[in-house]
Amino acid sequence: MTAQDDVDLTGVLERVKTGVAAFDELVMGGLPRARTTVVGGTPGSGKTVFATQFLAHGITTFGENGVLVTFEEPPADIEANMRGFGWDLAKWRKEGRLAFVDASPPATDELVIGDFDLAGLLSRIEHAVKNANAKRVVLDSLTQLFDHFIGDPKILRRELFHISTALKKSGLTVLMTAERNSEYGEITRHRLEEFVADNVVILRNVLHYEKRRRTIEVLKMRGSHHAEGEAPFTLLASQGVVAVPLSSLRLEQQSSTVRVTSGNPAIDEMCGGGFFRDSVTLVSGATGTGKTLLVTNFLAGGVAAGEKAILFGYEESKGQLFRNASGWGTDFTRMEAEGKLKVICLYPEAQGLPDHLLTIQSLVDEFKPNRIAVDSLSALERIAPDTGFREFLISLTSFIKKREIAGLCTATSKSLIGGESVSEQHISTLTDSIILLRYIQEQETMNRGLMVLKMRGSEHAKEIRRFTIDGSGMHLGESFKRAPNVFKT
Repeated sequence: MTAQDDVDLTGVLERVKTGVAAFDELVMGGLPRARTTVVGGTPGSGKTVFATQFLAHGITTFGENGVLVTFEEPPADIEANMRGFGWDLAKWRKEGRLAFVDASPPATDELVIGDFDLAGLLSRIEHAVKNANAKRVVLDSLTQLFDHFIGDPKILRRELFHISTALKKSGLTVLMTAERNSEYGEITRHRLEEFVADNVVILRNVLHYEKRRRTIEVLKMRGSHHAEGEAPFTLLASQGVVAVPLSSLRLEQQSSTVRVTSGNPAIDEMCGGGFFRDSVTLVSGATGTGKTLLVTNFLAGGVAAGEKAILFGYEESKGQLFRNASGWGTDFTRMEAEGKLKVICLYPEAQGLPDHLLTIQSLVDEFKPNRIAVDSLSALERIAPDTGFREFLISLTSFIKKREIAGLCTATSKSLIGGESVSEQHISTLTDSIILLRYIQEQETMNRGLMVLKMRGSEHAKEIRRFTIDGSGMHLGESFKRAPNVFKT
């Protein structure tokens, strides 16, 4: 995402936190108080969850009571559905902190024909607001009103405008949800945003190559600065809507001059003394070139230096990783028992990329490692479109740098002899260092070669070094006398 003009407007309007922390960053601190926001989305995009989270956060964090006007589901159904996100609406209702206005359709599914007004509905809302001493109001979903009304839609839009105006004059912050016909196109099915909205937010749940990608976008924030473009989000059972705002990822961290070992003295020498403490290194190579061995050395080198390390594996099971490490003379079992190493192995398809990112962030914040390794990015790229994968990489590398920990990621080349992986194309500009591992054919012999392609902020060796792998790990030899083309496909 990109920001609008770099102007600080955060002090112009008082802000209301929504409970979606990353979304609040997109709108510079929260929704403007005493304004109306329309949240549009197709069925299943998360509109009701977002709206309920807005009310729940007000009640539990700021003591701001709320009113939920439901046009679609009975209150009992909403209470049951939202309980899975950890929100006890029934308890808050009994305590007088939340009031329902049940405007859901009757069982007979009656249609309203002709001219009418919503004065009765406004009266019910105002009564509920007074009884609950509410500061926040949600109307979910306005589309149901139009679906049960036959006549000029301008009449209904006019009445909704009157309701919105009356609630805003009372100092209430209002959130209305509305259906969309498609993920891209008209903002709402009945163009509500043109008549009642100060602010417009769109939730999307796009199907791309058999994978769903949820995004949130702020289309309009009247009189207020906001970030532009789509940001990924996910729905978590214990938290609700969790967004990842790329616009809030700033290059603000200080660059460390402290070096840490790669776990291999010869590679440290090629890198000018090792990796920088807060750097992210990409190791790229074909299958079997030694990428996971470099990961093992990187983790073991940190533990030997008294550091804690964490590994996220997406290609091999924990048992395989521990067995392979043992075969190279590294005892992961002992490191784990001593509390110095944590290894998490997941199938990439087990969850979406935003969920994988949140898992990484949560476990890193909990374990507080000095080093992190991800093996491999290529396994993750197959579960998301290019845009979603690049967003994941930006968020991951920014998170690692912000925590000032040393990171190492692997990517698999598309051919045995050389070539560039899609993962490598995406992450090469985001990483501080790139190490290439390649098979190099010399007459009838296949050898392995290692090259430090990039080392940001440091001198590094330029030659391609031979290396071998045995039971004690990786051993670097002399450079190739005749430089091979390690990039050929």
